[in-house]
This record gives sequence, structure tokens and C-alpha cells, in this order.
Amino acid sequence: MSQQLKYKEISGGVTTPQGFLAAGVTAEIRKNGRRDVAFLYSETPAVAAAVYTQNQVKAAPVMVTQEHLAQGLAQAVVVNSGIANACTGEQGLADARMMAKLAGDALNIPAEHVAVASTGVIGEYLPMEKIESGIKEAVSLLSTEGGAAAAEAILTTDTVTKEYAVQFNLGGREVIVGGMAKGSGMIHPNMATMLAFITTDACVEQQVLKLALRWAVDRSFNNITVDGDTSTNDMVVLLANGQAGNPDFSADQPEFTLFREAIYAVCVELAKMIARDGEGASKFLEVQVKNAASEEEARIIARFIAASSLVKTAIFGEDANWGRVLSAAGASGVLFDPNLVDVYLGDLLVAAEGRGLTFDEERASAILRERNVTITVDLHQGNSLGIAWGCDLTFDYIKINADYRT
Repeated sequence: MSQQLKYKEISGGVTTPQGFLAAGVTAEIRKNGRRDVAFLYSETPAVAAAVYTQNQVKAAPVMVTQEHLAQGLAQAVVVNSGIANACTGEQGLADARMMAKLAGDALNIPAEHVAVASTGVIGEYLPMEKIESGIKEAVSLLSTEGGAAAAEAILTTDTVTKEYAVQFNLGGREVIVGGMAKGSGMIHPNMATMLAFITTDACVEQQVLKLALRWAVDRSFNNITVDGDTSTNDMVVLLANGQAGNPDFSADQPEFTLFREAIYAVCVELAKMIARDGEGASKFLEVQVKNAASEEEARIIARFIAASSLVKTAIFGEDANWGRVLSAAGASGVLFDPNLVDVYLGDLLVAAEGRGLTFDEERASAILRERNVTITVDLHQGNSLGIAWGCDLTFDYIKINADYRT
């Protein structure tokens, strides 16, 4: 985060910016009686940008949302949890389109201005009567206080809701960026079983919005990993309704840097919340790779280390096995001189110039007993930094995913 960014964290999420309403209801799609239909609505049409899963097997809602947001406009988002509507063929596409139509009809807006998202079990068909009932109820409950209920309705195996918002001055006007996300397992760089919805009342052109979102996602959601699997349903949608009334700006002006880093501030906090809430996780892991030849190479290595099952299990076992860290860095595909590399656990140097050294094992164990663990790899190859976030790999992860369908 740039030290020049003048923003402050504020309470709330997607309904904190001006002109956004939300709701979350129980439509009985899920077996446990939890909220399972979320609705997000902008009182005025919004400029929209999105990024999607890079999995070749894309769920129906991803494909429909790609079609609908192709023109860069949206006014609503409808989400169901419990069923992913993935690998469901033409019926799944028809159901996703019907979700958008039902939402559009309820709000008297074009279906093409509705983004659709689903999350849950792959291969099952949506119970459309329940979806329709949930959409109607959600629309009737839309309010500025509905953000928390919407954030709850998008969860699957998550244990906590994930919301974040910031406020800052842009062109002499107060602007807010807010967001909500879900994600716990099937999390890996290039996004995973995660959904994120970000709102802002900033006035911004669509091409500028796309640039800001891509920059922020590359440095946040694309740098988290829980289990190495990339899902069929992932998307990040950003809506900007312009109600803050700030002057327009272009990508080569200082205002763009302020704006994109505010988007990043929300994205990175949501990404960390996802990593921290990894399925069965007992520890949150941050991997910093510094003094790399380029930022991209640093991020590749950091992601590879954070994704390593051997590193993750060592963190779970509180074992200061620095060799696994260096091995993962070397397997990343990035060229560097291993004989220059230092490895730290927290602030404790455990390897220098590519070789082990005598270190305080008790202190290392104390560092690894903490809930938050930081691994730093100093390549001594340049001056670029890359960071990735993840969690440990525990017995509970196996339990959760062994009976996910049942």
C-alpha cells in the first residue's frame, strides 16, 4: 500500500458507498437453514468491471455474467450459495439467465444489467422455484443495512463473513469503496472458489475501472492460496455508480493512483480474510519475497512457497524446516542464484547464502506457535517485493473436504 494514500478504514461493506442496497435471505437451497440468496443493487446504473476464473471449466453464472457485463454496465448482482450451477450444460445456462431475468423483472431493469453468481456443489441443478422465491424476498428487503446479511448469504464452508470498506478524498469529494467476499477452500492464485463484490460511489470511466481492478486483483486475490485448486465459479465484480460526484480522471493522472490503491486496499483485506479463513486452518501465513529481479518474479516465488503442501504442513507442525521453503522457491520456475538466498521465520534468520546455520530452535518454535506466521525470502537479486498469503494444511481440511457433498 502506498504511504501517500490518504484513506481511512470505516465499518461496513458493499452498502457503505452512496446509492447501494443489499439483502440476504434464506431460500432453503442449503440443508442447514442458513441464508443462501444474496442481492446487491445500485439505485442508479453503474459502470462495471470484472475478472473471472481461469479454469477452462466455467460455471454457467460465470459465462452469463461475462455476457452481461461485456458492455461495461450493471445495476444488480444476484448470488446463490449451496449449488454452484457448474457442469450443468444448457439447463444450467438457462437457469443462470433466468436468475438474471427474475432479478431484472423484480427491479424493472434489463436482465443484461444483472450479474449472476453461484457457489457450492458442482454438478447439481438449481431449484428454480426456491431461487425465484428467494429473489422476490430479497428485493423486498433491500436496504442500506442489508450488506451484512448479503455477506452471510454468499458463504459456503466459510466460518466468518468478510466485509471491508475505506473512505478517501478524490478530486475534492469524499469517496467510499466497500466490498464483501466469500472463500475458504479451493483457493489458489488466479482466483479460486471465491466470490468478491466491490462497490464504490466514485465517478470513473469503464476502461479506467478495468485497469484499476486488474491491477488490484493481481496483487491481492491472485496472491492467495489455501489448497492449490482453482474453481469453476470465481469472479470479482466491481460496480461504480458515480454518486460521489468527483471529477472524471484518466489513467495517467494522480487521481488514478489514489483510486486504484483504494480498490487494492479493499481487495487485499478481503483476500487476507479468505486466506485466514482457509478450510481447517489454524495459522495464517504471509510469504514475502524481497530483493527480486522483478515484482512479477517475486510474486511467483511467494505464491509457490505459500502453496507448497510441504511448507504448509511444516507450519501446521510448527517445524522450522527452512529447506522446504528454499526448495519451493527453486521449483517456482524463476531463475535466481540459490547461493545468495536468505530465509527468515518472522525476524529469525534460519538460512543464509543458501545454507543452513545454527539458530535458536526454541525461538523458532515460539514464532511458529503464533496464529500469524511470516516467512521472508531475500533473493539479493534486485529490489522488487512480492507477497502471497495462505494458511497451514491441517487434519481438519481433510475432514471438511472428505464429505463435502454429504
